Amino acid sequence: MGSRAEQKKEKKERILAAAAKVFNRRGFNGTVIADIASEAQIGKGTLYEYFDSKEDLFFGVFDWFSRLMTQRAKVSLASITGSAEERLIAVGESLFVDWPEMKAFFSLVMEFWAASASGSPKLRRRFKDYFHTVYSEFRGLVSKLIREGTERGEFRPDVVPGAVAAVLVGTWDALFLQAWFDENFDPGRTFKEFLPVLLRGLSANVK
Repeated sequence: MGSRAEQKKEKKERILAAAAKVFNRRGFNGTVIADIASEAQIGKGTLYEYFDSKEDLFFGVFDWFSRLMTQRAKVSLASITGSAEERLIAVGESLFVDWPEMKAFFSLVMEFWAASASGSPKLRRRFKDYFHTVYSEFRGLVSKLIREGTERGEFRPDVVPGAVAAVLVGTWDALFLQAWFDENFDPGRTFKEFLPVLLRGLSANVK
């Protein structure tokens, strides 16, 4: 049997996973604490031992979900080898491979975005600050990859890594969003078809 601290951690993870499912199905406004307690198979009182309110739990789900996605992206980037061009291709492919799984929870992602512009002022601020951090970190990872490409002479010397990274991150977000609204839109295939144009523009070997 694990320690009390380990048991509490496991129970908190179970609450967060259950809350993610309920918020994904019903949205923030349509969810009540009793729904989440039922999904987690615990009493409401037990849930309040871990989170002060529905808003606090919702942000906890966002933090938990974001850490899972960010960690996955970091692991993917760290495991990719080869030229900067090959690594850039692999990063894009790794994101879109997870789309079928991510699609099932994209309603939750939309709820997170909406929370940065609605809800209480405190909740808006928390979400905006966190989104700022998440996007900054991911842009930094992609920017580092682009910078390494210019330093190795693979990419043009006049390429601005931060600008390319920002546009790429925005493109990936926009492709996921279009796929959410259009069942027939394939974000992975679309990005793959766009890649030759992007890489030609970055390449130091194109005259």
